[in-house]
Amino acid sequence: MSAIAGIYHLNDEPINLEHGNRIMKELEKYPADDIQTCHSDKVFLGCHAQWITPESVGEKLPYYDHERKLAITADAIIDNRDELFERLQVDKRKRKDITDSELILLSYHKWGEESPKYLVGDFAFMIWDERKRKLFGARDFSGVRTLYFLRNRQKFAFCTVIHPLFSLPYIEKVMNEQWLAQFLAISGPVGEVDTSLTPYKDIEQLPPSHCITIVGDKINITRYCKLTLSEPLKLKSNGEYVEAFQEVFQKAVKSCLRTYLGVGSQLSGGLDSGSVVSFAKKTLGTEKPLHTFSYIPAKDFIDYTHKYLMPDERPLIQSTVNYVGGIKDHYLDFEGKNSYSDIDDFIDILEMPYKFFHNSFWRKGMYEKAQEEGIGVLLIGGRGNLSISWGPALEYYAILLKKMKWIRLIHELNQYSKKTGGPRLSRLPELTRIAFPFIDRVFPEETIYTEPQIINKEFAIRTNVYNKLKDYGIDQTGWFSTKNVYEQRVRHFEDVFHWNSTNTLSAKLSLRYAVQERDPTNDLRVVRFCLSVPEEQFVQNGLDRALVRNSTENYLPDNVRLNQSIRGVQGADWVHRMVPYWDNFKDELRQLSTDKRIIEYLNSEVIKTAMLKVEEGARPEFATDYNYRISMHSLILYRYLNQFA
Repeated sequence: MSAIAGIYHLNDEPINLEHGNRIMKELEKYPADDIQTCHSDKVFLGCHAQWITPESVGEKLPYYDHERKLAITADAIIDNRDELFERLQVDKRKRKDITDSELILLSYHKWGEESPKYLVGDFAFMIWDERKRKLFGARDFSGVRTLYFLRNRQKFAFCTVIHPLFSLPYIEKVMNEQWLAQFLAISGPVGEVDTSLTPYKDIEQLPPSHCITIVGDKINITRYCKLTLSEPLKLKSNGEYVEAFQEVFQKAVKSCLRTYLGVGSQLSGGLDSGSVVSFAKKTLGTEKPLHTFSYIPAKDFIDYTHKYLMPDERPLIQSTVNYVGGIKDHYLDFEGKNSYSDIDDFIDILEMPYKFFHNSFWRKGMYEKAQEEGIGVLLIGGRGNLSISWGPALEYYAILLKKMKWIRLIHELNQYSKKTGGPRLSRLPELTRIAFPFIDRVFPEETIYTEPQIINKEFAIRTNVYNKLKDYGIDQTGWFSTKNVYEQRVRHFEDVFHWNSTNTLSAKLSLRYAVQERDPTNDLRVVRFCLSVPEEQFVQNGLDRALVRNSTENYLPDNVRLNQSIRGVQGADWVHRMVPYWDNFKDELRQLSTDKRIIEYLNSEVIKTAMLKVEEGARPEFATDYNYRISMHSLILYRYLNQFA
């Protein structure tokens, strides 16, 4: 894990070494095990290195291969090392000492611009091909590592983070209204759909799954990876699907454990993080302890949630910890921390406004705690809902209804009702509406509530934002027009924007605390496997998310593995935590509502309505209220825009 940077001139003007040094100076705010640069008249490369894997200790980056005339700077952990060694026919005696950056360079030497297709892992890198006078780079398929760049006046510069690029004399900090319009018009947690955009007009981003090639003054950006539903995997029995899943998932988890430092994992009471922890501990054995970090509500929080929700997941977490064994568990309530007091620091980390304020303070807090414990790799199960634990029961039953597979449907409903409660046929009206969505249009059960849009209507028209979102299947509600979860899953993997915002957060928290976040549920091999599994393996015998439930027998306790009745809800106490700051919150919102700079972008009527709710006083049970959410989003944006004042 590293911060990389570089400068390349698109004409024959020599590199000004001072410009490269300025960028590297800006990176000194982050911890580093080594800082190195290399340069010629044509190119400058730098690396602010954080050593995580055993092979990275003492690694020289940037690295120059004298034989092949190739130079590389890389922020990368490559997970399919053994496969690449075989493909590249690397001498077995040399494999242990080869670094991931060298492996990328060998891959480029063999496959050229096709090389990113062969790489599995988290990476962003740039290669200077001296013989071809070409600069080539790539970013991993889901954007776990970041790569920003500017092209201006025959100059090209890149960096892992944004702010060092503003140290260059040929760029100004100007807000990007196209990015801002998308940020405001999208109602979900996504920041933007066009992942080449950033909040700054002259700074671009290499999108996930893309590579960049620069020869002379020509810059070409292409997509090298596109995930689609594969031909269904055909195995003979349920047991074979379980074995196949366990094999690919264990391989992914093992890859993520490659560190000479401590290993930690975020752990909730659910399936995804529990699966990661149980498979990780099996791999680690007694070799080293596994730390788990779990968020719990504030001590004085009074639970207001529905009986099927669980803000404090300790009972389920402790079941997993006790069942797996050999775990050093940490339960973190982050006393005194809240979503309001951390806004400025979070904007500084992200270099942009954000929407995920509910968990901002404890996401950052977990990194701080992991750093204190000497953790090098922090495991998560963030992508599990769409990979390892995919399997929406009612939607699958609607498919059976539509295909008139009555025997299978009745059997499934009977089993599902036994496991979740309620008569089996009571769900038929709901299934009918899911299977035949035209019924809702013709005979709506109730008026569908549409949240008002926060974006100023004139600003939306001026930026033409809704027409641009339409190209991505997003309508004027700010999210996908289709309600079909299967279509949404296909779009999720075909598009590259869904995980860009959350992965940007992970990348920048990792850099600040020198703790690398790794997600086995996002491993490319795991995702491809899950996309090939037939749907009947994901919903089976009354179990939703059946594949992972069946595959974690003897890995997780049954009260976690088979739980279909209680759902954890982290962050339910965010309003409760803000009670001491509520008057400050209100005062700042009043100031915001009269500031012409921000009202140019925000819908003033929506803001005023939201403020009326806030003025009534902090109500912890309103944690999911639209007005509270809009008020926080507006305030975060207001703080961010102040830097342009």
